[in-house]
Amino acid sequence: MSRIGKKPVPVPSGVTATINGQTVEVKGPKGTLSFVLNDLVLAEKTDDGIKIDPRDESKRARSMWGMSRTMVANLIHGVSSGFEKKLEITGVGYRAQVQGQNLQLALGFSHDVLYPIPSGIQIQCPKPTEILISGIDKQQVGQIAAEIREFRPPEPYKGKGVRYAGEYIARKEGKKK
Repeated sequence: MSRIGKKPVPVPSGVTATINGQTVEVKGPKGTLSFVLNDLVLAEKTDDGIKIDPRDESKRARSMWGMSRTMVANLIHGVSSGFEKKLEITGVGYRAQVQGQNLQLALGFSHDVLYPIPSGIQIQCPKPTEILISGIDKQQVGQIAAEIREFRPPEPYKGKGVRYAGEYIARKEGKKK
């Protein structure tokens, strides 16, 4: 039994959720998101919020149950307060800045890396070594943070590169004589 799936997803005030077949659409102050549920689960709107139940007791239906509930919870959280990822840049001369619709990264290459900012995502650089990615879609925010980190992942010897805020980098000892 899914312990997460048993709990209904509460719908806060200011957010409206509609269920049309297998599609859950959520509108809030930050925007609109929708998600198509798997055919093995059933969604219904109750007084407590949105309740997700498996259609049968198969292993596949039970595994989709908790995942579907979490996806609906992420939709509601996204349209009400949004999601945010913070990246830190470590290294001499490594920096970032937003120029129009592009994020310009100086990461020790012979050229600056230009990353076009997709629609629905806001990227800010409060400091030259800090990148703040925010948006309403959790998957998209995480994907963009991963793509930016991929340009120069942190290396284990000096720790230089782009890392998530608070990420631990296992450091290695250098060569010895």
